[in-house]
Amino acid sequence: MAKRKIEIFTAGCICCDETVQMVQNIACPSCDVQVLEMQDAEVERRAKELGVRSVPAVAVNGVLAGCCADRGPAEEALRAAGVGQAI
Repeated sequence: MAKRKIEIFTAGCICCDETVQMVQNIACPSCDVQVLEMQDAEVERRAKELGVRSVPAVAVNGVLAGCCADRGPAEEALRAAGVGQAI
């Protein structure tokens, strides 16, 4: 039986723990859930390959889940919010 590979990238914080718990709760027998700590250099490399920009993040079969894509601070959005502009 083929397995669905699910990688959860985490920093060990409460938000990450909640995501790990959620994924584990909805995972089925054909899901191979791996919890990967970002403090590990190899995990950091894998996260970069997938385009992880913030944690928690989840990849399914080597593809970053839509809910986790394009996250993280973006200079354009920060400038639009006023960062770098005098009051």
